[in-house]
Amino acid sequence: MVLVSHSAEVAAAVAALATGLAGGGTTAPVAAAGGTPDGGLGTSSELIAEAAAAVDGGAGVAVLVDLGSAVLTVKALLAEDELPPGTRLIDAPFVEGAVAAVVSASAGAPLDAVEAAASEAYGYRKV
Repeated sequence: MVLVSHSAEVAAAVAALATGLAGGGTTAPVAAAGGTPDGGLGTSSELIAEAAAAVDGGAGVAVLVDLGSAVLTVKALLAEDELPPGTRLIDAPFVEGAVAAVVSASAGAPLDAVEAAASEAYGYRKV
């Protein structure tokens, strides 16, 4: 799983939260791809591609993003075949979707089930 945020700190924190809530044992590989290479706010196609390559185990890579231009950057990378085969941009809330996806993937779920778990997070009610 790759978590793409405009902020390196946000991406790293969501990755830590998701892996921490996955039960403490062995978790699916998660990489944060936040900000720009110089530490600024934004998205970086290079950081995203590096993160996807780092977590790719051959079963597909789920990519969750925070905001608009991150979506556009990932879509461009997918269109240009710059990401590992089987990489998917997942339509899900960033925090809740990341937790659901990492928990699901860590339990051994295939990519379709990981995507479904993350997408279902849109329905989580807080009140």
